[in-house]
Amino acid sequence: MRWTSHGRRLVYESDWVNVWLEDVDIPTIGRIEHHVLTMPRASLTSVVTDDQDRVLLLWRHRFITDTWGWEVPAGWADPDEDPEHAIRREVEEESGYRAGRVTLMTAYNALSGISTMRFTSYHVTDCTHIGAPTDITESSKIEWVPAKDIPGLASKGQISDGPSLTALSYYLGIYRNSDTAVS
Repeated sequence: MRWTSHGRRLVYESDWVNVWLEDVDIPTIGRIEHHVLTMPRASLTSVVTDDQDRVLLLWRHRFITDTWGWEVPAGWADPDEDPEHAIRREVEEESGYRAGRVTLMTAYNALSGISTMRFTSYHVTDCTHIGAPTDITESSKIEWVPAKDIPGLASKGQISDGPSLTALSYYLGIYRNSDTAVS
């Protein structure tokens, strides 16, 4: 069933998120106001690997969920910023590694039922360590983790961030085993 929109009104706006109430007609239900979240900037994730089959992960605390866990380097593209440039910048700021090769893995809608949020995920290789991360708020530690250990970390709840789980699962289960993977 396709919903019909009769317009929307802005409820809240910021540099991080916009909240709208959309006037929609849902077949068999009728007309309702539906919450819609839009993000002013594009969301990006990266799976950074090395030639020893390891993945670069950041250990960090998320205050909203009050949880600690491993995450992949990620962030937002600034308005009019090329997404590949943005993920290069994010990897360097968050990890202290300069990206060599950056290859598009996939793009997906993160919350299709309520948001326009779209993530683009990249595979990053051939990195060079250039020093300490410039954004020290991003993590408490940075480690190269064997790719074979990723499923165990996830099953123990040590990787519970949705964008990281999605990027890592896609990399391990689809991308790494496809003809499009770049080694």
